[in-house]
Amino acid sequence: MSVRILAVGDVCGQPGLDCLNTKLKKFKAERNIDFCVVNGENANVVGITPRQADAIFKAGADVITLGNHTWTRTELRPYLDERRRILRPANFAPQCPGRGIDVYKTAFGDVCVLSLMGRFTLDTNTDNPFVIADGFMEEIREKIILVDFHAEGTSEKRAMGFLLDGRASAVWGTHTHVQTSDAEVLPKGTGYITDLGMTGAVNSVIGIDPEQSVGKFMGDPPRRYDSPSGPAKLEGCIFEIDPETGRCLSAEAIRLI
Repeated sequence: MSVRILAVGDVCGQPGLDCLNTKLKKFKAERNIDFCVVNGENANVVGITPRQADAIFKAGADVITLGNHTWTRTELRPYLDERRRILRPANFAPQCPGRGIDVYKTAFGDVCVLSLMGRFTLDTNTDNPFVIADGFMEEIREKIILVDFHAEGTSEKRAMGFLLDGRASAVWGTHTHVQTSDAEVLPKGTGYITDLGMTGAVNSVIGIDPEQSVGKFMGDPPRRYDSPSGPAKLEGCIFEIDPETGRCLSAEAIRLI
């Protein structure tokens, strides 16, 4: 009997939160999803608040992963220490609040989730994610290992996939908010997709109001990002995993509008 894991792309702003609340539980029931990981670091457009994290859990997430906007909302810091089911990148400095890896008990066995952040064009004041991931793989004993790699560069994400091929059950990229068409099972049995996409406004520039985004590129002074109204989409990937071996059997990108 296989296990079905759903990874959901970056939740962006109120449209993303509303979409998740409307669609996630129904979709999980329809597709017999056993475990769900949601990247929530853009729930406040930039960053996430404890209230928004609670809303994502209520909508159906088992674990929330974060990324480069983890520290934008200072009120999140004690929340990270209090809640085991929200993970900031594991390659942040060890004195940072929260954790980047944990193991969760489920009806089908223990699941290990690891959150990592890339360094290409992102904050370089982080430990090398490849060295960190390699070290964790030597220590983890759970069969099912899921990795959210929050990174900008396609090559960086692909390289992480191959580093962990045959060692992790699934590796997915987040951060760019644009779903890639390469959902696959790598040669040694690891499910992979370069980017899950996003959960947010359809008619937007990666979740941001188009007029505001165009204005920025035209030279307008910076201001707080806003999400547009209108239809929203939920994007992600379903990984079917053999719980006995931890190997991925299939990877299917999904988009709900």
